[in-house]
Amino acid sequence: MVPRPRDRLSALGQWVVLGSLVGALCGAASALFLWLLERATDLRTGHEVIVYTLPIAGLAIGALYERFGQSIKAGNNLVIDTIHDDGPEIPLRMAPMVLVGTVLTHVFGGSAGREGTAVQMGASITDWVSHRLRVTKPVRQQLLAAGVAGGFGSVFGTPVAGAVFGLEFIVRGRIEYHALVPALIASVVGDMTTRALGVGHTHYPAAPHVALTPLLLLKWLVFAAAVALVTMAFIELTHFLKKHGERLVPRLPLRMFLGGSILVGLWQIVGTSDYLGLGVPTIVRAFEDPSLPVYAFALKLLFTAITLSAGFLGGEVTPLFFVGAALGSVLARLLGLPIALGAGVGLAAVFAASSNTPLALSIMAIELLGAPVLPHVMVVCVVAYLLTGQRSIYPAQRLVSDKGGEPRAKPAAPRDLGS
Repeated sequence: MVPRPRDRLSALGQWVVLGSLVGALCGAASALFLWLLERATDLRTGHEVIVYTLPIAGLAIGALYERFGQSIKAGNNLVIDTIHDDGPEIPLRMAPMVLVGTVLTHVFGGSAGREGTAVQMGASITDWVSHRLRVTKPVRQQLLAAGVAGGFGSVFGTPVAGAVFGLEFIVRGRIEYHALVPALIASVVGDMTTRALGVGHTHYPAAPHVALTPLLLLKWLVFAAAVALVTMAFIELTHFLKKHGERLVPRLPLRMFLGGSILVGLWQIVGTSDYLGLGVPTIVRAFEDPSLPVYAFALKLLFTAITLSAGFLGGEVTPLFFVGAALGSVLARLLGLPIALGAGVGLAAVFAASSNTPLALSIMAIELLGAPVLPHVMVVCVVAYLLTGQRSIYPAQRLVSDKGGEPRAKPAAPRDLGS
């Protein structure tokens, strides 16, 4: 039966209200998180001796999570599973716990990002709202996707990419269009809320305009292959360290203490703090400095894999931006590409391949770097995504079809508002 215009208007009005509510809550949470993160980074860079206490911080954070965080330890994977399986309510305490844990990780020098925290805060707050309003199962699932979009879009200042990410990261092989309207509303309102609260975002150099030629296309294919190799290395290393770390050191506090100790040792060996925290100054430097060390991407990859596999809180996006931008800078120099363009394409492509979200990250590159980054970023993101295979930093992602188009599971029937 075809919905009547009145029904469509009613559904749209409902989504405007619910999406705006979710977006405002996610945007406010992201504003607080970004403000605290900036203070944490300033504290660490002004008093670097605090990095020596990272193992002790890991012991404390681990003890806190072991005692109170068992139900939320799956993080982003819990969010994905809940969207698919209509599981129990995501505990509201996920929001403050992941917020505090991530800020402490950055205060003491762990190499982690922001997207995991924003997504988990957005999803837990949204699910609390969903249960208080007693919405139907389909509406809850769509609101959770909106919460993911609102958190992602507001924490990076990329509302369109946030909306698409909320639809794309849930399933490998299909975009969940049924949640498009609430996701877009939540992401746009979330970004507007964060900015209205006076919180800004990193400004990256604009991508130069370069025409796509057959020779340049071949260079981008080589570029994408290198991105895929680095992406696979990060995913496999992180999963390997986590799996064997949990087997050898079952207790989370001890595992985080050990991971923190290794990070402090590496910090002393490399002799620089560039690989601690988010690493935003080095990301910006990758766009401009032809003398950026060729090994910078590998060291950031190692620092981040150890941080996250040990159990420290945070996300992968910004560290993988670092890895991608630094790798792109090196590849641009080798292939005779403009450094700013290579760094920008690499920034987006490594995370696109890691998270199986090539469309969202291509759009994100446009929002961050400008339209001239097209079509280059789309070519590299898609090819790197294909070459990475079925790997993902989010193991809970459902696989509808492999990347060659062969079906792997029967897709769920489309869910409509109010059905």
